[in-house]
Amino acid sequence: MTNSLSENPAHDIHDIIDVQTTDCCIVGGGPAGAVLALLLARQGIPVMLLEAHKDFDRDFRGDTIHPSVMEIMAELDLSDRLLALPHSKIRQLRIQTAEDSLTLADFSHIKTNYPYITMLPQVKFLEFITQEAQKYPSFQLIMGANVQELIITDGVVAGVRYRGGGGWHEIRAKLTVGADGRHSKLRQLGGFESVETSPSMDVLWFRLPRHPEDAEGGMGRIAKGHILVMLDRGEEWQIAYVIPKGGYQQLRTAGLEELKKSVVAVVPELGNRISNLHDWSQVAFLSVESSRVKRWYRPGLLLIGDAAHVMSPVGGVGINYAIQDAVVAANALAKPAVGIAKPLKNQNLQLQDLAKVQNQRELPTRIIQGFQTLIQKQIFTRILTSDETFQPPAFLRLPILRDFPARLIGLGLFPVHVQI
Repeated sequence: MTNSLSENPAHDIHDIIDVQTTDCCIVGGGPAGAVLALLLARQGIPVMLLEAHKDFDRDFRGDTIHPSVMEIMAELDLSDRLLALPHSKIRQLRIQTAEDSLTLADFSHIKTNYPYITMLPQVKFLEFITQEAQKYPSFQLIMGANVQELIITDGVVAGVRYRGGGGWHEIRAKLTVGADGRHSKLRQLGGFESVETSPSMDVLWFRLPRHPEDAEGGMGRIAKGHILVMLDRGEEWQIAYVIPKGGYQQLRTAGLEELKKSVVAVVPELGNRISNLHDWSQVAFLSVESSRVKRWYRPGLLLIGDAAHVMSPVGGVGINYAIQDAVVAANALAKPAVGIAKPLKNQNLQLQDLAKVQNQRELPTRIIQGFQTLIQKQIFTRILTSDETFQPPAFLRLPILRDFPARLIGLGLFPVHVQI
């Protein structure tokens, strides 16, 4: 018997416009979903990638491509073409206080052909990956596909139903992958239980012009009660302004001019361009949490990326870890074991194949989330709640320990390689 997890379906069965079938239906056209779709399509596995929006352009998505992702791109012979797109490079992450300047991570010390963070608009990265995937006849991209229901057959997820293109559509799949981000619809529909790993943070995102004489790369500015991170986007600074939890409404009440004064107090050199911020519509408010689901899969359904583990913005590692998830998932689904056909392509998919993904990725996820929690508690919380001048933790001044954040942020705990 076939049914949906939705107790009150929003449609009648006669509302379904069409029914399609595929081997793998990936919900979410972000970095994890796009890379997984490309890897499967390269193996001739029929895959459909569903994206709820009509394009990939979103304000204030992460634009960082870390060394580990560039190594993966090199294994796919895509790195040179990717770096041909307009981009900038961050070779160090630095924090500056009123009294001192300190390097948080220096990527030149890690062993990689790409000792930097590549700053590339995510919309360009996603367009690049999906255009590459479209070279393979087994790949299909559907934009504007708003998934609303899971199809359940005898306890096994057998596909999805989505709204788009003037009505309801149904996709039947051997495997459904939830790669639909921190607000994952599939995580909700699948009944997955999450555990919080660190307190939520309130962040304001906005952009200001970057002048030719400005420093390059990324930097953090710290003042009493304030944290501001600036990321080089060529002609713009993408700015993350961390505020005390629950302080957004108070700031809105005080007015935009108060926000602008606060920003200039932390970074005085922005005073000659802060006038470009003239309306609250230019400011995005994000309440960011960090969590992970206890189990990343159920029969017929796998979660990866932020759908499985919501990352804190600390270190900007969300894209990095999501793409590593995608590579491990592709290896598990499309790499034939000794004497065994490819699990997904030859209708031999077992629950243990999905379990392999979590088994390989859970420990690195736990460790990076623990690192993020440490930074939040030892640095962020102390700055936002104390009137004292911030003093960076001593471990950041030890060269041996100082290299660890660069390795963890840039490459992750364990290297991930394409094996198909």
